[in-house]
Amino acid sequence: MLAVVQEAATASGGLDLLGAGIGIGLAVIGAGIGIGQIGNGVAQGIARQPEAAATIQTAGIILAALIEGAALFGLVITILFKFF
Repeated sequence: MLAVVQEAATASGGLDLLGAGIGIGLAVIGAGIGIGQIGNGVAQGIARQPEAAATIQTAGIILAALIEGAALFGLVITILFKFF
């Protein structure tokens, strides 16, 4: 009975890696799409109002940093799922 339980526990070794890969992949794709949309909005805003370029650029950088933080959080959670 113990051998069957141990075999079942080790058989799922590849699935946790697959789940970790899918998790971080989705986090990175989402972050990339979000940062692309922010860059698009910043470029359009600066094109419409060049005199407000510094303010728009600062807001864009802050928003991009928040999205990167969310992607980094996804990476940390994925690593935690992998090892714990």
